[in-house]
Amino acid sequence: MPVLDRIAAFADEITAWRQDLHAHPELLYEVHRTAGFVADKLRAFGCDEVATGIGRTGVVGVIRGRAHGSNRAIGLRADMDALPIREVRDLPYRSTVEGRMHACGHDGHTAMLLGAARYLAETRDFDGTAVLIFQPAEEGGGGGEAMVRDGLMERFGIDTVYGMHNIPGLALGSFAIRPGPIMASTDRFTITIDGRGGHAALPHLAIDSVLVASHIIVALQSIVSRSVDPLEGAVVSVCAMEAGEAFNVLPHRVTMRGTMRALAKPVRAVMQERIGVLVTHVAAGFGATARVDYSGGYPVTENHPVETGFMADVAAGIVGEDRVDRDVAPMMAAEDFSYMLENRPGAYIFLGNGDSAGLHHPDYDFCDAAAPYGASLWARLVETGLPVRG
Repeated sequence: MPVLDRIAAFADEITAWRQDLHAHPELLYEVHRTAGFVADKLRAFGCDEVATGIGRTGVVGVIRGRAHGSNRAIGLRADMDALPIREVRDLPYRSTVEGRMHACGHDGHTAMLLGAARYLAETRDFDGTAVLIFQPAEEGGGGGEAMVRDGLMERFGIDTVYGMHNIPGLALGSFAIRPGPIMASTDRFTITIDGRGGHAALPHLAIDSVLVASHIIVALQSIVSRSVDPLEGAVVSVCAMEAGEAFNVLPHRVTMRGTMRALAKPVRAVMQERIGVLVTHVAAGFGATARVDYSGGYPVTENHPVETGFMADVAAGIVGEDRVDRDVAPMMAAEDFSYMLENRPGAYIFLGNGDSAGLHHPDYDFCDAAAPYGASLWARLVETGLPVRG
């Protein structure tokens, strides 16, 4: 079965919305133009309610079906924010803001959900309520958590919630999903090492903080290889180091920053405990001191089994069973839709973006041909999940 005919009929408009959003990228919670664009479209489509300022700059559209026997509500979520990356492709709709671009396809996610909103507002062939969630600050700002804390689920009576993300390398017109963990938790850490500065020619009179840092980096690699079950997914990466300013001075302090990721809460706890132990004791072995500071990260994105099967079935009804991978390998990237899945049953699915540059790459662009598939999935989730009886 192909995409919905009505959505296919206005696919060019979805493309135009997407390219307009692409040309005007905004970061984190500062998505004021994007949120205004979304709210204006939802009102024009005839949504029963359009709420703004949810989770600071989030937008929610409410569409009630033509039947009135059910009080159930299905939430559909798209993210709106861009990335601080300079676009390199010379597109007709390239970013008009230097140093910012939609390098993760959130412009496409927003446009697809707008397409579904238009269709659902026109047809209303369901019994219950469709809640369309347009979220800010997915790229490290925790906008999903902010919307949940702002009463998203309770205010709009959401029973189940679904999310979608495009994936480069997955064929157009294809979907991929799995029950359980599908994306990792992520935590940022900062390690501060204090030794004793000195002249590089007299290292025995100093405590070399750079040497200590080097041993800590090596020791941290033992966590995944020796403290975590080999069948579990885990990553510890030190990604930045600040140390000294001169070629002949041993610095007093070294600061390192990195990330740890896991696909299970117990593994996340083990990793955090082991980082603290190794950093403290390795430093002490050299006569230095060290501390670890964590900044809050996203939890594991964990799909609920029943809702995962339902979402996969609906996707198969659109593109065929052979184009739905029901047991895709999880990714070690993170996603703050996890907060919504901690609060309500639901599932998160990947949509094929075809042969494109990778996510967060300056050459990336969302494939507009993918949008009708995503919009059709959103629409069918509501119509199938909230059927009109009799």
